[in-house]
Amino acid sequence: MRPRLILASRSPQRSAILEQLGIPFAARVPEVEELDAGPPYEVAVENAYRKARAAAEGLTEVPVLGVDTVVAVEAAIYGKPGDRQQARATLQALSGRRHAVIGGLCLLSSEGQSRTAAATTTVVFRALDRRLLEWYLDSEEWRQRAGGYAIQGRGAALVKRIEGDYLNVVGLPLAALLELMPELVG
Repeated sequence: MRPRLILASRSPQRSAILEQLGIPFAARVPEVEELDAGPPYEVAVENAYRKARAAAEGLTEVPVLGVDTVVAVEAAIYGKPGDRQQARATLQALSGRRHAVIGGLCLLSSEGQSRTAAATTTVVFRALDRRLLEWYLDSEEWRQRAGGYAIQGRGAALVKRIEGDYLNVVGLPLAALLELMPELVG
């Protein structure tokens, strides 16, 4: 089946969400320098734009979707921890607090026109005691995860509640995507 979309991402979670919906797509991993500081909403959208532009290089037939996830407490962005110590510091900073997960989207049409959107989901973490924190760190699930956790895995044990789009926290704000491109389904 011919793809209806190029996904500019290496994320298995984003691919799984599109597969779950039966959306024909092809993944193309972009190599870009991502922003890691600035207003969180703007960082998420700009990174999504950069990913889409890089993946669209040489393509002309189908739209390209760039996606970026930013975890933030106020203006502080918590990216992908580089090591266990950074993961510990990130999770301790989120412990017992609410944070925003911002999913930035950029859809580049086959004509090169871009449309952007973003979704924000509020996540409230449980207070993380040493035992729970070490259990999670030992899982190494924090690797390559914005904010150092994966809500769809063991990271669910860290979360008290969420307000908003669960799939945004997983990695793809589906409702916002379908606003940008409703023809993806149906």
